[in-house]
Amino acid sequence: MKNKILTAISTIMLFVPWTILPLRTFEWALESPVAEIMIACYATFMIFSGVFTIISYVKVKAQNNLMKVCLVVNSLYAVAGVGFLAMMIIPKIMG
Repeated sequence: MKNKILTAISTIMLFVPWTILPLRTFEWALESPVAEIMIACYATFMIFSGVFTIISYVKVKAQNNLMKVCLVVNSLYAVAGVGFLAMMIIPKIMG
């Protein structure tokens, strides 16, 4: 039962980062500082989803085919999230 719950949560986490696309249609979402806050929140969530899925797969042994797909996609999300946060933080540090 625990493996099914973890797989369901990881599967839902696959689709959450795509919810930023409809938000971009609003004018307020494209203005600073709202845009930076939204990107930082989504990047943090992407990192969290990758870490959550890796821990669920390795430690809890939730190892089924759907979880393998979630592991690959959420790990890529985590890497992208780190990149997005780095692109936000490094320019502020440099100058």
